[in-house]
Amino acid sequence: MTKFRVLLFLLTVVVVGGVGYFLSYFAKGYRFDLNTFKFLPNGILVIKSNPDSAQVFISGELTTATNATVNLPPNTYDVSVRKEGFSVWNKRLNIQKEVVTEADAHLFRVVPSLSAVTFSGVSTALPSPDFTKIAYIVPPGTNGQDQSALSTQAGFWIMETVNLPLGFSREPRRISDGDLTESTFMWSPDGKQILLENQQGSYLLDAGSFAPQESIVNIKTKREQILASWSQEEKKRAEAKLSSLPDPLEDILRRKASALVFAPDESKILYTTNGEETLPSEIIKPIPGSSTQKQERELEADHTYVYDLKEDRNFLVDEDASSLSIKIWETSPAPRRLFWFASSRHVVLAKEGEIAIMDIDGTNRQIVYSGSYVSPQALPAPSIDRIFLLTNLGANSTLPNIYSLSLK
Repeated sequence: MTKFRVLLFLLTVVVVGGVGYFLSYFAKGYRFDLNTFKFLPNGILVIKSNPDSAQVFISGELTTATNATVNLPPNTYDVSVRKEGFSVWNKRLNIQKEVVTEADAHLFRVVPSLSAVTFSGVSTALPSPDFTKIAYIVPPGTNGQDQSALSTQAGFWIMETVNLPLGFSREPRRISDGDLTESTFMWSPDGKQILLENQQGSYLLDAGSFAPQESIVNIKTKREQILASWSQEEKKRAEAKLSSLPDPLEDILRRKASALVFAPDESKILYTTNGEETLPSEIIKPIPGSSTQKQERELEADHTYVYDLKEDRNFLVDEDASSLSIKIWETSPAPRRLFWFASSRHVVLAKEGEIAIMDIDGTNRQIVYSGSYVSPQALPAPSIDRIFLLTNLGANSTLPNIYSLSLK
């Protein structure tokens, strides 16, 4: 009886050990080949998409649907994600043995829907620093209105861009009235105040309340003090973010970045260079499954790059930064504009007659709007389902309005 128990125990150890050994290899991507009677190494591709239920083609063959895991022998594969009504996502991926490679395909509508958000005509529009609001000026008596519109529509307005639950809506709010056609304005760094300026003076508006034109106070004598305070606030925020970076990266960005903006989730940095420099290898310890797309660590002047703080990868996204504007809240934007998409995995490029969204590695540049609009008035939103733009749809006799471009 004792021998039987010992034998049973040993058999159990062998079976459990064998199953465990098999499962450990299986988890690493190995698969048993019946022809060679050997475990052959594989890599694992985790493929997701937004929206989901898209078809996945690997090297031209329909393999699975998105939100799936695929075991592949180590090699380089052309992966395509397709869904009817949406643009095609393509990428060349290098699958390595025992490594999980993740691919997240964001698909945008081939024909995005365009819907008007304002109707009275807009002369100037600027988003808040956190993208949750857009401020704009409505001139009096525009787009076929009579002069009575001066009291009901003309003035300074703010609209919320945050998506609210179904059944809830938040109408634009007028912050000040009167004819402000010739005015310029800029947001405070915290998005709570707006500095409005015209030939008559400078005025500080509260972004959350209405102030009639006759009651607002000219603060022109305090203008420089306010701007210095805002500049100091911006500098403190930038210093806090830069100081948290690895020393080699912080040093290069301080010396060679003429402008930089962190992604909404602060996992990446979009920056433009003012000179040549070399990014050292392994600023951050590489992680398994990092992007295998071509990167650029030899920086050139007046180029725009994205650095991934998690994967230590640096990608070129634009070779012409001579007229590039990254700071989206400035009062006089340059002819072209590049800014973060809400996903933190994409960059929006707005130029004359065209708006495109691309992956951070510069691939999958997808044109989401082609046509007449006030370039570069493409305005970011805090969600991935839309962006805003300023257009009159080609009707040059009328002022443009703000439109929502639905992408999902």
